Amino acid sequence: MSAETSIPPPRLSRAQLPDAVKSLLTDSPIGFALLGPDDVFGTVNQRLAVLLGRTPAECLGRTPDDLLEESGDRVAAASHRASLAGVRESGHAIRDRHRTPSGQVWDLTWFPVTDPGTGDEHVALIAAHDGGTTRRDEQRLRALLQAGNQIVWAAGSGGDVHEDCPQWRAVTGQDLDRYLGRGWLDALHPDDRPRVERAWDDAVLDITPFDAMFRVRTRSGAYSHYRARANPIMDGAETAEWVGTLVDITTEREADELRQRLNQQLSEAAMRTARLQKATSDLAEALTADEVVNAMSEIGRSGVGADHTCVVLLDRDRLRLRTIAAAQAHPLPRPAFPLDHPDVAARAVADGQPRLAANPAELAALLDDAPMAAELVRSTSERAWVALPMMVAGRPIGALRFAFSTPREVTDEERVFLEALAGQCALAIGRATLYEQEHSTAEELQRSLLPEELPAIRGLRLAAYYRSGSQNVQVGGDWYDAFPLPDGRVAGVLGDVMGKGIPAAAGMSRIRNALRALAFSMPEPADVLTGLDRMFTATEGMDQVTTLVYFVLDPVTGQLDLSNAGHLPPLVVAGSAGPSLLDTEPDTPLGISSPRGHHKFFVQPGNTVALYSDGLVENRKRSVDSGLDELVSVAASAPPEVVGDPQQMLEYLVESMLDGYEQDDDVTLLAVQLPVIDPVSER
Repeated sequence: MSAETSIPPPRLSRAQLPDAVKSLLTDSPIGFALLGPDDVFGTVNQRLAVLLGRTPAECLGRTPDDLLEESGDRVAAASHRASLAGVRESGHAIRDRHRTPSGQVWDLTWFPVTDPGTGDEHVALIAAHDGGTTRRDEQRLRALLQAGNQIVWAAGSGGDVHEDCPQWRAVTGQDLDRYLGRGWLDALHPDDRPRVERAWDDAVLDITPFDAMFRVRTRSGAYSHYRARANPIMDGAETAEWVGTLVDITTEREADELRQRLNQQLSEAAMRTARLQKATSDLAEALTADEVVNAMSEIGRSGVGADHTCVVLLDRDRLRLRTIAAAQAHPLPRPAFPLDHPDVAARAVADGQPRLAANPAELAALLDDAPMAAELVRSTSERAWVALPMMVAGRPIGALRFAFSTPREVTDEERVFLEALAGQCALAIGRATLYEQEHSTAEELQRSLLPEELPAIRGLRLAAYYRSGSQNVQVGGDWYDAFPLPDGRVAGVLGDVMGKGIPAAAGMSRIRNALRALAFSMPEPADVLTGLDRMFTATEGMDQVTTLVYFVLDPVTGQLDLSNAGHLPPLVVAGSAGPSLLDTEPDTPLGISSPRGHHKFFVQPGNTVALYSDGLVENRKRSVDSGLDELVSVAASAPPEVVGDPQQMLEYLVESMLDGYEQDDDVTLLAVQLPVIDPVSER
């Protein structure tokens, strides 16, 4: 009997009285009544009503002591009142006796009963005329009220069965000899018997209610689920016998198991939906094919437990496949192979259908026992495979391939999930391929608009640095230039045309060419910027905001003349004096009419002047002001060997300033250094 001893004993209301109980109330020579929480009769049978000298209808809605008081039996009224109060206070059964006016003596038992619907506490009253058969009927009725029943069974005080139970034997096919004693346990499922037997022994020893669920082998040999309940029948302090019920709960258990399976399936479906949504989100952020495959690997691992993930892509001729594996995947036997190569991914691409192999034998059958199948098993830890074609516009572009380290069947639900995943992967691969092409083109175009190399100027050292933004797939507007002037000085400029794409690149090219032309005819910074303002007004749109810093440096004297059109202040790195920003108030950006300022400085030997774009100091997590402060602090911590080399200095600034931040804009720098003159080398 599965001992579920934590299940509370059953509670009965009037509407729940079993048929067997109703029969006892009608046919047995005992009196029965059920009193509500207000101590009035709610149910009374004919036998108990006669005991009180009334009809059942006259008793309903009245209290026992009221009825006895009206009959003049005040002693009995007081006794009934005391017994009822004792049950209410103690929660236990109370026995007393009642003598009728004719001299008959009835044994009364009062005990509590709980209404399961409301939790109200009722009191049941049983009256028996003598201590023989009717007394036993009373005791069995009480046990039935506490247990509820379908099949009624009884056992002796020590737990052994001494009475026949034809209903049990009809279910199990046991004969009487095999059923008696503890033989009923032989009909239980072998896995359930030990715990049920322990629970029954504990109940008998402790004299506590027995409640267990277990599987019973039926006459047909199949198993059905039953719930057994039993309560002890007490004779004073001793156990007289046990009376219990057996209920077939197979339908309820099957319904519960079905609900559990449905709930599990719904939970798994909800989890797959959530994972698919996360896959869509992760893939939307993946910019390259490698990032797409890494995202798919994580989703495959968490979604279906895949150990290895890769994507195979068709080349332009649609004859060969190129493999892109997730990071930290096992070495690939073939990073590229023809479309007719014996592999699950190649088959999925060629057929346009998913291809699955739950174990090496199925792989061999799928690949027509090709030697490559055995080679794959020998050279890798893969033991099960799934390949799903990635389709775009109805044509395969490749396949998504998952592998498992142990043999594994893929369920229909998992297959639907993986096919949806392959569709998302196909879209992401398409976006990533386009991004990589555009990004490569943009970088090439950007660099083509910048000087191929800086001029070699006697007495000066020039250096430049450019890094494209990681999210940028369009041409940026950052640019720099440096060139010697006819009078022996050198001109340098760094600017930023706001915006991206061809308009920004075209504007940058026009400004760069115009600046060079103006610098050769009137090289002074204020004159060059004034000329650019006139050109800008004539050729550029009002929304084409452009900032720049332009300087002219004399290598002999160190004099630096500079004008700033709305750009960030240059950084001066001066050995022992420490780094600082040139203290000049910037003028307005190009195209906004205003007098152009002209600032004169002297660069000391060993000092470096660096121009830079805002991508170096500003990002989503750092403002311009805090970025400028950090730039000075970073330059101050540069080692001497870095300070002495302008190229190293620029690289040091970029790596230090971008450490811990995501680069979201182009970074461009131009540096000019006036080296320390070695008197010996000069001679």
